[in-house]
Amino acid sequence: MSFRLRALALVMLLVVAATAATAWLTLRQASRQANETAAADRADINRVTSELRRYGLRHGTWDGVAPAVRELAADTGQRIRVTTTAGSEAVLADSDVLMGREPRRTGPGAPLLVDPRPELRLPAGLAPVAAFKITAVEIARYRSGTAYAACLTRSGTEVTVGRDEHGVPTYAAGRKTGGGGTTASGGSCRRAKTSSAQYARYDEAAKTCLSDTDTDMDTDAGAGVTACLQRVFAEQVRDAAPPPLQVRLGALDDPPSALAAAPAVTVAVAVAAAAILGALLLSRTVLRPVSALTAASRGLGEGDLARRVPVTGRDEIAELGRSFNRMAESLQASEERQRRLVGDVAHELRTPLANLRGYLEALRDGVVEPDPELLDSLHEEVLLQQRIVDDLQDLALAEAGALTYHRDHTDLGELLETCRTAHRAQAERAGVTLTATVPAAPVYARADADRLRQAVGNLVSNAVRATAPGGGVRLTLERRGAEAVVRVSDTGHGIPAEQLPHVFERFWRADAARGRATGGSGLGLSITRQIVKDHQGKVGVESEVGVGTTFTMVLPLPSADAPAD
Repeated sequence: MSFRLRALALVMLLVVAATAATAWLTLRQASRQANETAAADRADINRVTSELRRYGLRHGTWDGVAPAVRELAADTGQRIRVTTTAGSEAVLADSDVLMGREPRRTGPGAPLLVDPRPELRLPAGLAPVAAFKITAVEIARYRSGTAYAACLTRSGTEVTVGRDEHGVPTYAAGRKTGGGGTTASGGSCRRAKTSSAQYARYDEAAKTCLSDTDTDMDTDAGAGVTACLQRVFAEQVRDAAPPPLQVRLGALDDPPSALAAAPAVTVAVAVAAAAILGALLLSRTVLRPVSALTAASRGLGEGDLARRVPVTGRDEIAELGRSFNRMAESLQASEERQRRLVGDVAHELRTPLANLRGYLEALRDGVVEPDPELLDSLHEEVLLQQRIVDDLQDLALAEAGALTYHRDHTDLGELLETCRTAHRAQAERAGVTLTATVPAAPVYARADADRLRQAVGNLVSNAVRATAPGGGVRLTLERRGAEAVVRVSDTGHGIPAEQLPHVFERFWRADAARGRATGGSGLGLSITRQIVKDHQGKVGVESEVGVGTTFTMVLPLPSADAPAD
């Protein structure tokens, strides 16, 4: 995987992990707090309603409920507002007022209803007549008891409450809340007596309920009888029991519950640590090879051309390391070629210059007579050195891109015939047959005719020198699609396969001893390759020892291969 993809994948992983962790934490925390808040609200509602209902059952009145409301508000943290439902709504207690705060507006939800009336419990299988009597007695007992409990509460006496077997509260006086002693009768508070007329009224109400519901009075007191009598009980004690309350919890401007910060901070720190660790790993992955490249380039600048960097992987950093190594190898090869070139030039010029110097000193000292044959030999040697210098100059200009070309539509068949004519004398002296084969239709190339003749001439000269007497050198031209192919083939001794990659190098000769028996400066093939390259062409060689060698030039043809006007 490339370095860019790895970096992108790491960043995306961190982003996805951070987003997922934050979303998960927020959702989990919000859900948990919502559940906790709902559970706490339900618990508060149950506690407030239970405590208020217990107060109404115990005291038979809502007088003195304010301290209980204040205590509930302090324990639950809820704003509690208690009002009556009978007639116009009257506020009995408000925790904001009790705590010395400005009353706040209540929330939009429906108020809670607190009904302090007890529920009558009748035994199963009870006869209707017995059930009527129990109901009438319990109604009278509750009405009398609530009046008594309300009187005790208003007089500041503690009320003790219990329940009889039918679930109806029973009341008794206890300790004086103001610190006074107990009284057996509860001071001025007395229980009201229930007359027989009242019992008869309660009994008649029960019978009316049964007749309205078509319940058989001769059957046992089943579900219908029990429900009817419970309804009669609730109706007959309504005016004696404390009125139902409406309770509102909370306020519009209550601050919302805040999410706990510790889990969010923990996740944020964990994500930050993961990001820092990822950045460190990424920087280590990047900076280690960069440091190696920096050290290697510094050594390269100081002349250590053998310096290389270790390369592993296939990403952009590894490709940069491979490019650096290729550059270093190219620089080292160039340095070696330059060093070898200096040595080759020195080798090429040292021996002939030494010969010239020796003959000139001998002529000066009169040791040798200046006969015409000696002067011709010296002149030939000077021309050879001049040719080497000229070839070096041409090669330097060609490799620098400064060699001048005058391109025109050139007939390649005519160019090969010209080269054959120019080298025919050399071939005849060497006993070599020189032929040229060109197609009937002209083949034109956009080229500098003189430079191409120079390139082909170098190939022909080398081929004639490499061919033994009786052999032959053949020049051929053919058109292959949008290319022209020129071949120079000989029947010489051939070139070993291991030397073929070096044939276009400067001063290369097939003769390892660098002798001049076959002539040549060793620069012709290098010049030929550069000229063909400057014409956007290619040059190659094939050879077989003992059979011969073929040099191939491939040149591009123009889109319209017609001669220029």
